[in-house]
Amino acid sequence: MSEDRQLIAAFLEMMAAEAGAARNTILAYERDLRGASELLDGALSRADKARLKSLAAAWMPLKRATVARKAAALRRFFAFLQDEGFRADDPSDALPRPAGGRPLPKVLDHAAVDALFAELDRRRTAEPGPAALRLAALIELLYGSGLRATELVSLPRHALQPDRPFLILRGKGGKERLVPLSDRARAAVADHAQLVPRDQPWLFPSGKKHLSRVRLYQLVRELAAAAGIPPERISPHVLRHAFATHLLEGGADLRALQLLLGHADIATTQIYTHVDSRRLVELVNSRHPLADDPAPKRPRVDAASKPA
Repeated sequence: MSEDRQLIAAFLEMMAAEAGAARNTILAYERDLRGASELLDGALSRADKARLKSLAAAWMPLKRATVARKAAALRRFFAFLQDEGFRADDPSDALPRPAGGRPLPKVLDHAAVDALFAELDRRRTAEPGPAALRLAALIELLYGSGLRATELVSLPRHALQPDRPFLILRGKGGKERLVPLSDRARAAVADHAQLVPRDQPWLFPSGKKHLSRVRLYQLVRELAAAAGIPPERISPHVLRHAFATHLLEGGADLRALQLLLGHADIATTQIYTHVDSRRLVELVNSRHPLADDPAPKRPRVDAASKPA
């Protein structure tokens, strides 16, 4: 099997397991990626920016929506390759970006999050043990700190220190960032860590390696089903989205959110500004410097035209 075929297969497996992509979505990704690979003579995974620009030229006769879909598939593919260490760079900014609306992320509302944590608390009480403590630590970190799935499952055993309320981790693109931890998350991780051998390199070990993203995805969906939440509505990434959206709704600054999520470009963070429009109106009315000033009385436009 060629390198492109192997890497495309690994990417599609990740999309099915972690992102919960539907079968038709997976098939569409496969068609677009294999088509691009054929255009580049089987060297898509090693393509540089110049080669990707040649793809854009080949796509010129296609509809804008089709080009946008193909480019989006390739961008996600190259992000996967960089995340997994198959290549050190991401050349996908050379791909075309046809104008169009960016899809909003799936988000859990507060009621769903409450149901999820109620089920988590029930399990810790009714079924105390290593599995319940591990699951609690995973969910508290996903929703409480907004970690990516890969960042979470690959946390070192001693990533969390008792004397500091934050993590320093190396995230996407090898960039370090500081991740604040809530008291709840610290307590949950501390309870779980007591059961992890001190010579174990991973905080969430599984066999000779750490917990896989596929298993994390399965655990999150199983918990959701038990909490009465449709499993298709949730994934580790959806909990990251919920972390970001609920912080923003609570008044978090967009720049601070960018740092917390580890986004290189604030434009990526701006997808979380899809808050209730009524809240935005209330924000302007309550926080604008002139909000408390009475509206000036202005003469009618037609006043001067009326006879004395």
